[in-house]
Amino acid sequence: MRVYLSENAFLDLLLSSAEVYKRECFGFLLGYKLEDRYIIEHAFSVQTANRKHKGVVYNEKNHKKIEPILARFNKLQKIGDFHSHTQFGPTKGLPMPSEEDIKGMSPGHIYLIVAINNNEKTLPWGEKRDGTLSGSVSEFFFKISAHFVNGDSSVKRAKIHCPLPPGF
Repeated sequence: MRVYLSENAFLDLLLSSAEVYKRECFGFLLGYKLEDRYIIEHAFSVQTANRKHKGVVYNEKNHKKIEPILARFNKLQKIGDFHSHTQFGPTKGLPMPSEEDIKGMSPGHIYLIVAINNNEKTLPWGEKRDGTLSGSVSEFFFKISAHFVNGDSSVKRAKIHCPLPPGF
């Protein structure tokens, strides 16, 4: 499985994660799913999420307000969600799903995790061999991973492809 992340979605993920750094962000991914890949066109942060250092809670009641708007975009669908894992003291945020994350996953959707940590060494952006996308910006180091539920109900990592914006 492959994930194609648009430049706009990439920027949204970075900004959403950095804005609430030290607490987790949460948002939805808009795009479409093809047979062997997901195309993510937009990522929008949920403002009403209850953010914590180790977790984020989303109230489904608030989603009912935006459902009619999303329904108007017939080419874009909600294809998954994203959230961040942040550094807490010396413990680094990792781009791996927790047990709680896995419980919330369902087949047919894609889930992105943005690990955001203090930047100790500036590293260039790029697609990595493990299927992740990572690099430094300002005071942050980001590593983005994508996960999905496989046909046998196991969680697998998808490979991310992204046309990085100029300057990245």
